[in-house]
Amino acid sequence: MENPSPLEPLLKVKDLHTKFTGPDGDVNAVNGVTFEIKAGETVGVVGESGSGKSQTFMSILGLLARNGVASGSAEFHGEELIGASNRTLNKVRGRAIGTIFQDPMTSLNPYLPIGRQLTEMLTVHRKVKAKEARYAAAQILSTVGLPDPSAQLRRYPHQLSGGMRQRVMVAMALIADPELLIADEPTTALDVTVQAQILELLRSVGRDRHRSVILISHDFGVVAGLADRILVMYAGAIVEQGPAADLFRAPRHPYTRALMACTRGLDPEAGLPADGDLAVELPPGHLPSIPGQPPDLRRLPMGCAFQPRCAQARARCLLSAPENYAVGPDRLSACFLERKGMAPKLVPSS
Repeated sequence: MENPSPLEPLLKVKDLHTKFTGPDGDVNAVNGVTFEIKAGETVGVVGESGSGKSQTFMSILGLLARNGVASGSAEFHGEELIGASNRTLNKVRGRAIGTIFQDPMTSLNPYLPIGRQLTEMLTVHRKVKAKEARYAAAQILSTVGLPDPSAQLRRYPHQLSGGMRQRVMVAMALIADPELLIADEPTTALDVTVQAQILELLRSVGRDRHRSVILISHDFGVVAGLADRILVMYAGAIVEQGPAADLFRAPRHPYTRALMACTRGLDPEAGLPADGDLAVELPPGHLPSIPGQPPDLRRLPMGCAFQPRCAQARARCLLSAPENYAVGPDRLSACFLERKGMAPKLVPSS
């Protein structure tokens, strides 16, 4: 695929919906998501578990379960991926878009050595000869910090530690040199030291390889030092988005402020709001938390999906869902509190 012009997004998603059919009713996992990813930028996608982060990108890559159906549009280099054939998607997955999944033990094949799994990425997607592929596999293992890479090629996933398996997943995602890397909760279940090492690897992908990175996480602290821009998701929709520095400095949506307040380790001057600005009222000395539970995606509440948990909810919030309103340069927030004196603007205009 040709490199996009500086004015054209690498990935353009518009009005994406994903629905799963089940015995207890349809689950509306993704609800009208629209965003763009530019070449060379790192975007953090943040939200609680079940907010639709992973399913958004599973939909784009055509990796939904059999009972899942995606609609809308997701164009990569102008080529539509939603509803595309497996042949088209197989040319994109791994080769142009690399993916790091949450759990390496369920993503790596337990019956094949690491070397076989790495070299297949090159022999299948790049048509590289076996000898050259094995050399490249050893090189990429060295790049991600695994000691004695030649020996690691002969090992099986169960013979590696959790941190080593995650490094292998990063290596598999990078070996075909994709233009876009999607990292889905890549530091889950890793200790703090290994987490920092994995995040530094992802930082180097954008900085040294000049590739686009999407970092999916439930933790603002994970994306704080990496993301150029942040998308905040709730109940399958994007409720706020904007440049990372601006969003941390002045979060606008009540959910963003509440979620940020629950994240320990953030610099208060870089985005952690004062208690009086939170979407929830906190007794003195209590650990900040968001009351209630995320909504049942089979029965979303009327109006704004966040209103049952929001201390700033008004009557209108119960009656209709807010659009995304412009709240600053390249910033959007789906909250009626932003409407006063501002014209609504959908995310983003085509």
